[in-house]
Amino acid sequence: MSHNTLLIIAVAGVATLLLLILKAKVQPFVALVVVSIGVALSAGVPAADLVKTIEDGMGATLGHIATIIALGAMIGRIIELSGGAHAFAHALIDKFGSKRTPLALTVAGFVLGIPVFFEVGLIILMPIAYGVARASRKPLLVYALPMGAAMLTVHAFLPPHPGAVAATEAIGASQGLVLLMGVPLTAVVVLLGYLVSRRLTRREYPMDPAVYAEVYGDEKSAPADGAGGTDTGPDGTASPAPAGDGHGTAVLTRPAGTATEVRPPSLAMVLTLIVTPILLILLGTLGQNLLADGSTLRAVLTVLGAPMVALLIDVTLCAYFLGARRGWNRARIADVMGSALPSVAMVILVAGAGGVFGKVLVASGIGDAIADVLERTGFPALVLAFVTALALRAAQGSTTVALITTAGILTPLLQRADLSTGQLSLVALAMGAGGLSVSHINDAGYWMFTKLAGLDVSAGLRTWTVLTTAMGLMGFGLTACLWPLV
Repeated sequence: MSHNTLLIIAVAGVATLLLLILKAKVQPFVALVVVSIGVALSAGVPAADLVKTIEDGMGATLGHIATIIALGAMIGRIIELSGGAHAFAHALIDKFGSKRTPLALTVAGFVLGIPVFFEVGLIILMPIAYGVARASRKPLLVYALPMGAAMLTVHAFLPPHPGAVAATEAIGASQGLVLLMGVPLTAVVVLLGYLVSRRLTRREYPMDPAVYAEVYGDEKSAPADGAGGTDTGPDGTASPAPAGDGHGTAVLTRPAGTATEVRPPSLAMVLTLIVTPILLILLGTLGQNLLADGSTLRAVLTVLGAPMVALLIDVTLCAYFLGARRGWNRARIADVMGSALPSVAMVILVAGAGGVFGKVLVASGIGDAIADVLERTGFPALVLAFVTALALRAAQGSTTVALITTAGILTPLLQRADLSTGQLSLVALAMGAGGLSVSHINDAGYWMFTKLAGLDVSAGLRTWTVLTTAMGLMGFGLTACLWPLV
């Protein structure tokens, strides 16, 4: 089959995927599997090999990421239900002082965004933003905008979040190097985003009267132009915030605080538990690069620094320090861990289906055809990774789906390019920058943030969409600056 025919099949496959997700409202997992089967058969994959191709793609992907996503969700759930997230945020506010409360909440969003999924983190921290806005009588957006953007940045860039994990594994990058370079890079992006948000929030935007009353405790009439009130979708109908980004997390119409039965954990405790797996993974990466083969210390660090082992250790520490030592019995600890899994089950399946799509592209020869076209453009792999992820993110809304699909499309090209592990890790971060950008009306995260912040569609586009796009561009710029150094 000619390259042109294969490219037409690829374009038709991606277009069908977008139509199924956006217009037909088909669940992304089902859409990816259906499109993968259709593309495989159209591209000439033998019917006898079809099932094996799907199984290989699913198994190869989930073998890397299923355990990591599940363990990361358990850590976040324990921190959430123990009251650790609230305690951490309030401790930061106390330390930063009232004048720097927006920065304190931004830092809280960044740190808590590492183990906690974006949707859950927003629901946990938004009541705190409500409280400080009420106390200061300042616009809610001053606190909520940089805080939410910080959590979304971590979600797009860093493991153990599903899109980052899946993309890193698919292209052969190192999760340790992604964290080593990505943590400081995202910290800078979050800080720059905070500064941009200060400019965006110099003016007040219309708020939904119901949200205004909940935040400030008094009524405010709806704006004359109809801004505020019920959010509307692209078709103008009332649009409740949907479940976000394939996580299956229930989106609340109003934030609810987490009740705790005992004194919440300290700032140091929560911070230590969040940082522990990151440090273990980084130590494992440094050991493999700096210590001699056969070294006992290298072997130990390699095991401890494997993402699955590092997260398993941290789950155990969280269960003890945030659970058992504070009065939880074994049954409750098990229940809390188990309650984290339903919300990530669909994420894991979507990631696996993305792996199937990538496998089909390779097995059918479409990957090589796309690689030929991309090579002829003359664009560096870093630029292609960013632009492709940004385009898919803008088209269908989900960061996770955008990153997984981009990895599947670019893997053949990256294999030809013979890039180092460090360069591949930067490519993964460039994909994250694209996945962060252009959060707008087809993104569940956009609707969730604007609903909780009481913004109408226009105000959401002028604040949330502008900020996420600016931070994505800044993230790509910083990634490009690191490229000559790797």
